[in-house]
Amino acid sequence: MLKFKCVFYNEELLGGLKMGKSIMFQGTASGVGKSLITAAFCRIFKQDGYKVVPFKSQNMALNSFITKEGLEMGRAQVFQAEAAGLEPDVRMNPILLKPTTDKKAQIILNGKVYENMDAQEYHKFKPQLENMLKGIYEDLLREYDIVVLEGAGSPAEINLRENDIVNMGMAKISNSPVILIGDIDRGGVFASLVGTMMLLTEEEKERVKGVIINKFRGDIKILEPGIKMLEDIIKIPVLGVVPYSNLKIEDEDSLSERFRRRNLKNKGEVTVEVLYLPHVSNFTDFNVFETQEDVNLRYVMRGEAIGDPDILIIPGSKNTIEDLIYIRESGLERQINELHKRGKLIFGICGGYQMLGKKLYDPEGIECGIKEINGIGLLDIETTFEGEKVTTQVEAVIQNNARGYLSGLEGIKVEGYEIHMGRSTIGNGSRYLNKIIKRMEKKEDILEGVINLEGNVVGTYIHGIFDNINFTRSLLNNIRKMKGLEEIESSVKSFKEFKEKEYDKLANIVRASIDMDKIYEILESNV
Repeated sequence: MLKFKCVFYNEELLGGLKMGKSIMFQGTASGVGKSLITAAFCRIFKQDGYKVVPFKSQNMALNSFITKEGLEMGRAQVFQAEAAGLEPDVRMNPILLKPTTDKKAQIILNGKVYENMDAQEYHKFKPQLENMLKGIYEDLLREYDIVVLEGAGSPAEINLRENDIVNMGMAKISNSPVILIGDIDRGGVFASLVGTMMLLTEEEKERVKGVIINKFRGDIKILEPGIKMLEDIIKIPVLGVVPYSNLKIEDEDSLSERFRRRNLKNKGEVTVEVLYLPHVSNFTDFNVFETQEDVNLRYVMRGEAIGDPDILIIPGSKNTIEDLIYIRESGLERQINELHKRGKLIFGICGGYQMLGKKLYDPEGIECGIKEINGIGLLDIETTFEGEKVTTQVEAVIQNNARGYLSGLEGIKVEGYEIHMGRSTIGNGSRYLNKIIKRMEKKEDILEGVINLEGNVVGTYIHGIFDNINFTRSLLNNIRKMKGLEEIESSVKSFKEFKEKEYDKLANIVRASIDMDKIYEILESNV
């Protein structure tokens, strides 16, 4: 019934896969592992010698990335592109929805801000996007051997079936076979798979060619009778059972358990805590800390108190002013000031950087109705929100006036990207942190980011600054020296190389768990 094997395919074995094939992965709910399974197959097909590209027509997420062209896209398609061995391309995620409130979202089309819409406005707008999606998909189909599509949420949201452009609607546009994924770790996997199939139309059911059960822990023999009964009910084969794995790969889904766990396996000699804000964005900025052997990483969730970290990070935010108010009203601001008085390192990224300043101004009401608000006041900067969003990749060098926690880091190069609406001006009580030497592949000479005179409060607009291992390890070693500990070297010399190994591990796990003969048959078959 199920095949567990590791086979590497080539054109001679398969008789040659014809150009321009597609396969789509949909799930019974959000958080079932669609993004990781899509990434796994991008890697598997790449390993098997094919040009493969990920595609998700519409992504709703606060985690985004800036391409070399300065275009904004969801980070899920970025790590899928990395798994496929590609440079991120905004065509992989042409529609990005970034929630601004419970009812509204910023609509980003082909990497550029279009406008803000509420749910009803966007639902009516979606049919206008079908031709755009069809054109982009057909371009990818001409350029690549295999397009691996990912759905969003569940295809069984029957209230959203009309005008759907991301699940079965996109499967129809692309004429793709569908593999349905269920998450057994959360329980109820059989009911969710059967219920999903029951709520599909007959045409949609015809598209579903197989099922994957994801995140399994335990003895597969105990599961097999249930699999047989499931196949008898839905008349669709189970292609494999993928075991639960704890790979250090980006997971943009807010349901991820990573925010609840601490790295207790580490010695915890250096503790990093990140405030998990209501509108937190780009929390993937901190995944790199999970690769450092001496770091205990913790996310401070709603209702929790800040502990006794060596580094407290205030991350990016899609609604900086509202998250600043949350920090103030929840008592976290008082705790931040207490940490500062004790000399601990406070580090702000993007929105967090803005919050650490003295004032935030929003004269045009870009974020909310509040025109002016006091910041936390630990950095001598003021920020004004403007209508045009800055979206750019950057290279920078740490300045010679870095001191305190950043002492000795002068001259270290860092790379990353900026996504922000606000512009910050610096006062006499702060010094610049970086000098940007390149933006969008063009040479620059621009001062960016700040550090206070004492050297224990830092802010920057550069997302991904911690991905630069030399910078991060030097900072961590400064903290170790302050604590009387010996410096250590990271076993991870390059975060990019580390991720490459993780993608291979992911691919190997999935390949060994799935009937790959059947996957290739599905690719070759007509829907």
